[in-house]
Amino acid sequence: MKPFAIAGIQMKVSAVHSNVEMMKLKLDITMNLYPWVEMVVFSELCGFGPLLHTAKEVPGLFEQEMQKMAKKYGIWLVPGSVFEKRENLIYNTASVINPQGEVVTRYSKMFPFYPYEVGVTPGNQFCVFDVPNVGKFGISICYDMWFPETVRTLTVMGAEVILHPTMTGTIDRDIELSIARAMASVNQCFLFDVNGLDTGGSGCSIVCGPDGRVIYQAGSTEEIIPIELNIERVRRSRELGILRLGQPLKSFRDHIGVFSIYQEGKPLPYLDSLGPLIKPTKLDKLAKLRQKESEFIENPSAATYKDEFN
Repeated sequence: MKPFAIAGIQMKVSAVHSNVEMMKLKLDITMNLYPWVEMVVFSELCGFGPLLHTAKEVPGLFEQEMQKMAKKYGIWLVPGSVFEKRENLIYNTASVINPQGEVVTRYSKMFPFYPYEVGVTPGNQFCVFDVPNVGKFGISICYDMWFPETVRTLTVMGAEVILHPTMTGTIDRDIELSIARAMASVNQCFLFDVNGLDTGGSGCSIVCGPDGRVIYQAGSTEEIIPIELNIERVRRSRELGILRLGQPLKSFRDHIGVFSIYQEGKPLPYLDSLGPLIKPTKLDKLAKLRQKESEFIENPSAATYKDEFN
């Protein structure tokens, strides 16, 4: 089984204007620096930033531009995600494009970052796809990873590599790095987590192997992260155990029937006692403040501020 090379692109993301042309430039740079790369992954909401008013219909122009780039270089491409308008709802959706420039699948984030991603509808379909003669890949987006059942389900569906675009600029990023290692180890898979910068996150993208060890962790500046994966490591880990020790996937398989909390209709009094999800107020004001923040980042010399959003 030949190795398979994936490049994550950790780049600055603006909330003020489209980032699509910069994504195309980053792709050109990546493929000229590392022509052996076979797949490229961007961060969550990289194309247009984190504000709901940027929502687009899918398929649409963004996806078409990305299809052209995938075909141009003959690569697999996951261009992060976009807010998608669909049937009067908004989803957070990632496309998977093959080397012929065809969209092979799409995935809508199952766990929007509530309470802060209010207005985004959860997806309800898990997403795995085959890269011929390489292996099976799964897609997870940002907050999905905090719910172990998501990555576990992708693994049970056969995923050997989890591609995980994210957009985290909050103080819990170090917790996410530990979750990434945990998800890779307990599911015995590669996990390729790509974060953005500025309004797209605080960087620190991470790539973990099927033993949970860190293959690479980025800093907080723009980076291209080309990593050659040997998918056979996943198969060997799942057959023989992590570091030739625990075999969590086999143990899970052999005890899969004991988790009664997942039975439909089962009373869950403790969880019910926690009360409803606390939702922030003034979300419109927060969106405007984020847009102003992005303007300051891009043109600090011209920046003035007064609270005009009350």
